[in-house]
Amino acid sequence: MRLFTGIVFCSLVMGVTSENWYSFFKEAVQGVGDLGKAYWNVLTSRHQNSNRYFYAQGNYDAAQRGPGGVWAAKLISSTRVYLQGFLDYYLFGNSNTVLEDSKSNEKAEEWGRSGKDPDRFRPDGMPKNY
Repeated sequence: MRLFTGIVFCSLVMGVTSENWYSFFKEAVQGVGDLGKAYWNVLTSRHQNSNRYFYAQGNYDAAQRGPGGVWAAKLISSTRVYLQGFLDYYLFGNSNTVLEDSKSNEKAEEWGRSGKDPDRFRPDGMPKNY
């Protein structure tokens, strides 16, 4: 736990070098909200293969907030990847399908964080309300 806290603190200090603390934290909290909304959409959407679009959209929205949003998006995305990999390994073994899906999700997240249009990952026939 101490190691994790130290890593979070160091990455936070590295991300705040050029911005003031208040705006950075505000952007980070708003970015967390954007990623939470995207994750909620992943859970509630009944459309097949839509998770990459929602991951890209959440990271895109968070990155639009500023450096704090980018920091929050990177931290949450990497934590999700590590936890998902850990659980998948112990639940499903070393599955290539799970690994390929995880890699494609990571690419979508990086695409969104870079500011590129997340509609590239939008599946055909997806409702317009997303």
